[in-house]
Amino acid sequence: MSRSPEPFASYCPLRKWKLLASLLIGTALFPSLPAGGQEVTTWLTTPDKANLLAEQAQHLHFAHSPMEANAIAIDDGKKFQVIDGFGHALTGGSAQLMMKMASPARTKLLNELFGNGPGEIGTSYIRVSVGASDMNDHVYTYDDMPAGQTDPDLKNFTLAPDRADVIPVLKQVLTINPRIKILASPWTAPAWMKDNDAVKGGHLKKEYYQAYATYWVKYLQGMKAEGIAIDALTPQNEPENPKNTPSMLMTSDEEADFIGNYLGPAMASAGLRTKIINFDHNCDNPGYSIDLLKNAVANKYTDGTGYHLYRGEITALTTTHDAFPQKNIYFTEQLVVPRKDDTIFSIAKPVARIIIAAPENWSRNVLLWNLAADPQNGPHTDNGGCPVCSGAITIDGDTVIRNLAYYTAAHASKFVPAGSVRVGSTEGPNVLPHVAFLTPHRRHVLIVSNTTDDARTFSIRFRGKDAPATLPAGAVATYVW
Repeated sequence: MSRSPEPFASYCPLRKWKLLASLLIGTALFPSLPAGGQEVTTWLTTPDKANLLAEQAQHLHFAHSPMEANAIAIDDGKKFQVIDGFGHALTGGSAQLMMKMASPARTKLLNELFGNGPGEIGTSYIRVSVGASDMNDHVYTYDDMPAGQTDPDLKNFTLAPDRADVIPVLKQVLTINPRIKILASPWTAPAWMKDNDAVKGGHLKKEYYQAYATYWVKYLQGMKAEGIAIDALTPQNEPENPKNTPSMLMTSDEEADFIGNYLGPAMASAGLRTKIINFDHNCDNPGYSIDLLKNAVANKYTDGTGYHLYRGEITALTTTHDAFPQKNIYFTEQLVVPRKDDTIFSIAKPVARIIIAAPENWSRNVLLWNLAADPQNGPHTDNGGCPVCSGAITIDGDTVIRNLAYYTAAHASKFVPAGSVRVGSTEGPNVLPHVAFLTPHRRHVLIVSNTTDDARTFSIRFRGKDAPATLPAGAVATYVW
């Protein structure tokens, strides 16, 4: 207020209560500078499973204290990328397992996954496959033809295969979170469009680039007609991997040509605003995306680049960002499962390697693979499906088991909603891996992973005050204030 100070008691009672109400509301929505006694809530997961995303009864408190050498200092004056969300791939197999659940059990599970209430984890971003992925019980596209036949006019195009499971589950998810972002990725084009006439491997024939662009338009329009808005797409999942069933190869030059001269113009002509994300593959080849973005025509239609981390280093995201800082970075897939020799719940490393490192390297999202599987890690396709791809949850009838990937993503998804911004934080050799955010409701969120074999004591420093914290060996904590 710019007016001269006036004793609070001199206000009339009505004005006094109005002022008090405004102060209380403002404090709730927009926390002010930390004062003595301001609390930091801690949510903890420990490798012995004694704590699994458990809110701790004892809160941390900001106060003036001697400088701590290994403090994590938060600077919300330094703002980086906006966050679109955290989540998983809702594969066809995941949706199939959910649709086999009794309706009350499925509703309870979906609310837990996508809701924002107590006991819910606020998943805000999901990935779906365009046609089948390798985590489906069989291969299909939306325009399959008998061997030797083609359909260049796409007269037989249909979303019918998804109406049994993927579409009903997505519709139910949207009733819980209407603003959830959805990324769509194909594992293959219809076999008749490919140079090997097969669903595994091969390249898209140049003569069918236009037909495939139209296929995409029909898919996006068909999903929209179902009430499902696709926020972003990748033209090809893992374009350098021919080993999955299904799969398809696409070089950087081929993808640039397809995006710039076919897919981008077709979507623009149809009035579709779905973002196009290139590459969607491993961090060992940032040159793929950089070369594509050097193509002026493809660049025009490309929102950014997607990465996986089965090979290479996460710093490839920053390499691409630095080459084209006006383009966005996305983390579109990573499998998180326990190692065979794990005797503990090893959450620290995947949180540090993915949930922390991807946003620290400019990613707007993090998507893990995949959301749900049965106790046998199925369903998956034959001769090229993934027999070791357990889900973030295991679904056995109506029974649900929450696995490592569930808690890995939940340490971010529950606390960092879409629209949050990554903010500055201390870097240094003695500081534990961490990442900090400012949410739309002005809450600060700090995720810290202790990848060492010993408990570590540090402090959270914010606006001149410190909150001391201790994190057990191998543990992960999310701090909120």
